[in-house]
Amino acid sequence: RGGKSAPKHLKSWSRERPASSSPYWVRICSIMLTEWKNSGVMANNGPHLGGLMSVKDMVQNMINELTDALGDAEKHDGGNSAAGTRVRKVMQAAKGAAQDVRVKVQGDKNTR
Repeated sequence: RGGKSAPKHLKSWSRERPASSSPYWVRICSIMLTEWKNSGVMANNGPHLGGLMSVKDMVQNMINELTDALGDAEKHDGGNSAAGTRVRKVMQAAKGAAQDVRVKVQGDKNTR
């Protein structure tokens, strides 16, 4: 069958869901998205925690995550390829977190 399979936690769900093009499926997704937005999870800047945290806390979390990655960075410098993969993963997360900070700061500026 080629292609990637669904993650383990979604496999049973993916077998049971109707075709994605069906009006029923579109309606269910629309309802779920509306409930998600109304739940406050997407406050200020999307589905990340930035809407629930202060900018200071967001930056501190970034610093903590990057500091934790220093050990893997040293291992990578020593030739450990797997450690390099972990460093790249942390860097990608930091990039997303930095964007969340930028959006939160801009949102805060626009509401003041």
